[in-house]
Amino acid sequence: MNIGYEAKRVFHNKTGLGNYSRDLVRIIATYYPENSYFLYNPKKSKETLFNTNSSIIFEKLPSTPFYKKYYNLWRQKGIITDLETDKIEIFHGLSGEIPSGLKNKNQKSVVTIHDLIFMRYPHLYSFFDRKIHYFKFKKSAKNADLVIAISEQTKADIITYLKIPAAKIKVVYQGCQANFKQNYSAEEKNEVALKYNLPKEFILNVGTIEERKNALTIVKAIKDIDTKLVLIGKQTAYSEKIKTFIKENNLEEKVVFLQGLSSKELAITYQLATVFVYPSIFEGFGIPIIEALFSKTPVITTNSGVFPEAGGLNSVYINPENAADLKIQIEKLLSNESLRNEISDKGFEFVQKFNDDVIAKEIMKCYKSLF
Repeated sequence: MNIGYEAKRVFHNKTGLGNYSRDLVRIIATYYPENSYFLYNPKKSKETLFNTNSSIIFEKLPSTPFYKKYYNLWRQKGIITDLETDKIEIFHGLSGEIPSGLKNKNQKSVVTIHDLIFMRYPHLYSFFDRKIHYFKFKKSAKNADLVIAISEQTKADIITYLKIPAAKIKVVYQGCQANFKQNYSAEEKNEVALKYNLPKEFILNVGTIEERKNALTIVKAIKDIDTKLVLIGKQTAYSEKIKTFIKENNLEEKVVFLQGLSSKELAITYQLATVFVYPSIFEGFGIPIIEALFSKTPVITTNSGVFPEAGGLNSVYINPENAADLKIQIEKLLSNESLRNEISDKGFEFVQKFNDDVIAKEIMKCYKSLF
């Protein structure tokens, strides 16, 4: 088959949607090399996030001067001509979008929807952004032949908010990058620990430092615990709220803010951490939980929504609004190495369901169901 992908985020996004897009293409091409994979990129990338040095993966850019200039219009409509030229049999929008006009050309299509947080928590988004997101996601979900949800939670939200029938939605979980599945030497770990001045024992949290991720609750929870917290992620206005609390409570020596780590450095930091804490209010899935489980680091996370789906039976679950509850669970794990090891081992066993071969099989099953 010739399979096409809306690949803007493959080449231009360094975070969640980009990682999902790159991993899916890599995984499906690895396990099904008999197909050809066409990545439709609206404009040249400033840096290399994905190498297409393969005989079965092709980067496709707008070919006319008009669409090179108006590349967003190409993504939305002009791309249809390219799909016909390339004899694409399935087109997959990897982040909630597909172009208009696919049905008119009898082009089979799939769209992945990651979350509908903008509808669950509208106060976190501007009015304009909410309207744009809703229009794009609703149109894509309605017009695609199949919708892939990255969790049962997201599937339920698609049914509720976009009014898409359940029969049209298939849940296929995300995995994570290969770096998080590797074992690193003591020398490599020591190098990262020295480079970032990491404590010998620490609590870790990974993700954009924004209100929804709720890192302030972790800071409050460790205020009277003899440990340190490492927060890794892009800082936002919410970071200032955390820093104000830190200053008011003289916690400067207990909280470390980091960003800009390479994927390998981040993977090593997960393995160096004593406990991973993720009290997010809501996610479409929660990839950092999967990364921690593959790293054999015990996880404490939110007791509702998608989090038990990602964390499995043996992670520790808390009320994300209750710092006292979180404090109790952190202290319990820090003081009991055998319990940490037990949770880590069982978590690692559970997380194998998010391995590449399983995901590849499920995605290909989705594609073949369209014929």
